[in-house]
Amino acid sequence: MKGKKEKPSLHPRNLHQGRYELESLGEILPELKPFIFINDFANLTLDFSNPKAVKFLNQALLKKFYQVDFWDIPEGFLCPPIPGRADYIHYLADLLAQKNMGKVPPGEKIRVLDIGTGANLIYPILGNSIYGWTFVGSDSNPEAIQSAQKIISKNPHLAGQIEIRSQKDSTKIFSGIIEKDEFFDLTLCNPPFHESAEAAQEGSRRKVQNLTGKHTSKADLNFGGQGAELWTEGGELAFIRKMIHESEKFKNQVFWFTSLVSKSENLKPIQGSLEKIGVQSQVVFQMAQGNKISRFVAWTFLNEKQQEAWRTFRWKK
Repeated sequence: MKGKKEKPSLHPRNLHQGRYELESLGEILPELKPFIFINDFANLTLDFSNPKAVKFLNQALLKKFYQVDFWDIPEGFLCPPIPGRADYIHYLADLLAQKNMGKVPPGEKIRVLDIGTGANLIYPILGNSIYGWTFVGSDSNPEAIQSAQKIISKNPHLAGQIEIRSQKDSTKIFSGIIEKDEFFDLTLCNPPFHESAEAAQEGSRRKVQNLTGKHTSKADLNFGGQGAELWTEGGELAFIRKMIHESEKFKNQVFWFTSLVSKSENLKPIQGSLEKIGVQSQVVFQMAQGNKISRFVAWTFLNEKQQEAWRTFRWKK
């Protein structure tokens, strides 16, 4: 008899294992309490189809686990699921550790570029809180930049740790953001994965139906999302290929370029693009949260000798 297959789980260092402790989170943030209820299975749960409930949950989690007293986003912007976002950060730490004798290099000496940081600023918040890394977050949306700046200003401990830069040219990714003689140990990105506004709306309808069991002709994502956050011409494959092409220009200024890949069928063409451009190394990290499987791809143009020099001069300080 075969053993029971274990359900995919979060990274071992992720603080959000198991069910949310909703009762204690409600005490931390009273605004969350009205959205907590006992379901038909006698379990305490949350109305995850309600955007307000999801936002209040994030506020409570950030306050409890990451010492963030203020966090908010304008209406309609992407409200990220924190456990999954934290997983990306933890696996990025593992990626660095692979080239640092198995130890995660912590602290301000590690600089990370978050492409499309959004109004929520979630990756810089998590990365700085967990590992003490410093961040540059880029975005092309003025309202998103204003929101991210507000989060930093209302959390004094983030000042000097996270810098926001405006991408003036929406056709560029790294150009106009990475400055001359500037170095980053990591870049990360959660690219827009739909190919059109219509495809994004269809994704919203499916998600609401899965959460509520109700069919709807029009739906707002419970996690929100502006156009550029959700879709781009050609979808995520076109976006990541553009990122790969542009990364070559900064091949000596970044150790690891990385990006989430939402659709598994995009991996092979992405890996083909990386081989074609001549990267020294590429790797795919698999991640899981419940029944959802996700992944990110990482690549570097540095050879072994250059990688060792990078580690010696940047991480041993």
